[in-house]
Amino acid sequence: MRYINLREELKDFIVFSINDIKKIDETFYRARLNEWQNKGYIKKVIKGFYIFSDLEISENILFLIANKIYSPSYISLESAFSYYNIIPEGVYSVISITTRKTFKPAGNFTSFKYKKIKEEFFFGYKLIEFKGRYFKMASLEKSIIDYFYFNPKKDSFNDFYEMRFNTSSLSEQIDLKIIKDYLEIFNKKGLTRCINNLLEFIKNA
Repeated sequence: MRYINLREELKDFIVFSINDIKKIDETFYRARLNEWQNKGYIKKVIKGFYIFSDLEISENILFLIANKIYSPSYISLESAFSYYNIIPEGVYSVISITTRKTFKPAGNFTSFKYKKIKEEFFFGYKLIEFKGRYFKMASLEKSIIDYFYFNPKKDSFNDFYEMRFNTSSLSEQIDLKIIKDYLEIFNKKGLTRCINNLLEFIKNA
């Protein structure tokens, strides 16, 4: 297969895998990928996944890539906090929740991190449309629940100050009923304590 043919066949792909190429050409010679990387036509995201070098990278593009390269997964934790503008800084890693094993792939493209959660807790995300494509993003409420599920010791007002939460944005966006429903599903005392303390912190900010 020539590069020009690959580009035409996969022109609508944000990120593509070797399997995607094999669906087009079963006899595809894998070594060509190295050749095309050396020529600057494509870039490796992680092992087995590539993008075209002229792809314009943005936060939403990284979210689409993160969903694709390790599935099932959805964006959550600090990455979701940044998306909802409840923390002031951008996040340099794209952090996701998965039902597969915890995973931090090696690579020079960007930093992707995946944290494993039980299947019964893999919910609370929505599809966000971006240029005709969709990525899975935790709701604000679920991203908060996820964060304190993995960080149950961060339960004090001082911890919340250090996280630099935008309390006005949080109070405007958060749905307390959804938070309560999610806590009942998780049914963990430590998590409930963290969330109740956070809500008190927001109320008194």
